[in-house]
Amino acid sequence: MRAIRIGCGAGYSGDRIDPAVELAEKGSISYLVFECLAERTIALAQKAKLLDPQAGYDPLLEERMEAVLPICAKHKIRIITNMGAANPIAAAAKTKAIAEKLGLHGLRIAAVTGDDVLTLIMEAGPVNTPQPLPGKTLSANAYLGIEPILEALAAEADVILTGRVADPSLFLAPLVHEFGWSTRDWQILGQGTLTGHLLECAGQITGGYFADPGYKDVPNLARLGFPIAEVSENGSAVITKVEGSGGRIDIATCKEQLLYEIQDPAAYFTPDVVADFSRVSIRELAADRVHISGGSGGPRPETLKVSVGYHDGYVGEGQISYAGPGALARARLAQDILAERLQSYGLSELRFDLIGLNSIHGERLSRMDCEPYEIRLRAAGKANTIKSASMISREVEALYTNGPAGGGGVAGSTREIVAIFSMLLPRTSVTHRIHYEVS
Repeated sequence: MRAIRIGCGAGYSGDRIDPAVELAEKGSISYLVFECLAERTIALAQKAKLLDPQAGYDPLLEERMEAVLPICAKHKIRIITNMGAANPIAAAAKTKAIAEKLGLHGLRIAAVTGDDVLTLIMEAGPVNTPQPLPGKTLSANAYLGIEPILEALAAEADVILTGRVADPSLFLAPLVHEFGWSTRDWQILGQGTLTGHLLECAGQITGGYFADPGYKDVPNLARLGFPIAEVSENGSAVITKVEGSGGRIDIATCKEQLLYEIQDPAAYFTPDVVADFSRVSIRELAADRVHISGGSGGPRPETLKVSVGYHDGYVGEGQISYAGPGALARARLAQDILAERLQSYGLSELRFDLIGLNSIHGERLSRMDCEPYEIRLRAAGKANTIKSASMISREVEALYTNGPAGGGGVAGSTREIVAIFSMLLPRTSVTHRIHYEVS
């Protein structure tokens, strides 16, 4: 049975680049997919575009393309990625310039737009949500599906740069294109979406964010390999990686990734299909080769999810360390001083953490029966103005000479909060467009 090999070269914007190069060089793949957009990433990219109309794409796009374009061109590997972020057209122009600089001529580069629906939602408002639109909105991007990628593939694009596209759709589109699957065959689309969901976080399925020494050991994490899916025409897939690369792929790593970000395994909503993962079969064939089947699905939803990014004030933070006998008591005294001093600055959601003692699970669950030799106090809070938020780090620094003995290692920061609001739009109101460049 014919099979298509797809590799995942990134699971988030700042991911490593060398595993993607390894996939292109040694993975015998036909497609290399970079999944680089989290919910807030595109809102931050939109802010960058507002400052510079030629910015707003992934900050590592240039470095990634310089690393993989020559290899992909040599081996005729097609690249699909959402590194276009808030500015796919500028990303395509930059990719063309990189290709020409590298002497790669004749590459067809597609930029998918249409996911930016900020103007539309300001006019139409949200659908099926009781919450009003937040103030100070920065961005609004609909999750597109496979349609624009299919169009670009049919137009023989070598590189496809999108904005906000649903993560598994980046992987599903080349399968539909290669095998001629119907875009209304919900069962096969559900199975293809399963493969996309397993690949989309790159190193997570090969042992990243999985390792737990003594319980779940992962070999050679420093050279973690990224995953490959060998997908057959019936939709079943074998998840594997480049031989000799670090990490592991087995039933346990696949199960953990299968459940990642899934609320209802029987109804995983995407723009292409409502996928059903409740009857998935996972079978180990050999070392680092796991067979996946049993995905299914139902008709796609009539609405598209939209992520709205908005300004939500500022957060200030300050940290200071105490060590030696009585470190905990001195840190708690410093906390009391800060709590009193910070009352007058109009801060909200003020919190204090004793890092190493209670900062993750709080005092109810944290172990409190031993005296730590060193402790780091963190103070953080939210404010409407940057000036008020910056008072946290200033007050922490003042503990050097106005607080308990032995404080050191002060660090502080103040930053804008970009928050996310989700809503729905009718899919009929969202229209994609494709722009082409040729190197």
